Amino acid sequence: MRLKSVICLSAALLFGGSAVAEVRLDGDVEYGVFESPQSELEAGQRILRTGKQPIERTTVVPAKLGTKFGLRYSLAGKREGDTPLTLLYFTPGLVTPDGERHDKLEVVQALVPGAADDVMAFEFTEHHELVRGEWHFMVFQGDRKLVEQRFDVR
Repeated sequence: MRLKSVICLSAALLFGGSAVAEVRLDGDVEYGVFESPQSELEAGQRILRTGKQPIERTTVVPAKLGTKFGLRYSLAGKREGDTPLTLLYFTPGLVTPDGERHDKLEVVQALVPGAADDVMAFEFTEHHELVRGEWHFMVFQGDRKLVEQRFDVR
């Protein structure tokens, strides 16, 4: 009887008690170009941004240094230690100075339960990043797709 109790406890922990919570989208997804002061930037420069920066809703993005584009969304059910988010950035073929081509960039992001919003964004800070064409952003938790958006960089 003792072995059966251990097996039942193990099954409960595996499939119940310690199961990973699935987060879910809570509300609308904001997408487009993050608004910032108009200025000409040089390669490597960034604009410091604070607070909840407004987003101009668009799928057309200018290929210009300093442009930041992407998504802002809210997730419900976040718990510390749960399966992190995987942010996938599919590019039209970004080639780094070392000659390596990147059709996909991947970022793993831990869940932050206290954060009101989550952001997936890309900012053009180097000339080699200014790749025109379709950029495709996707957010997953494990193998579950949560958010998806396409942008046309021109």
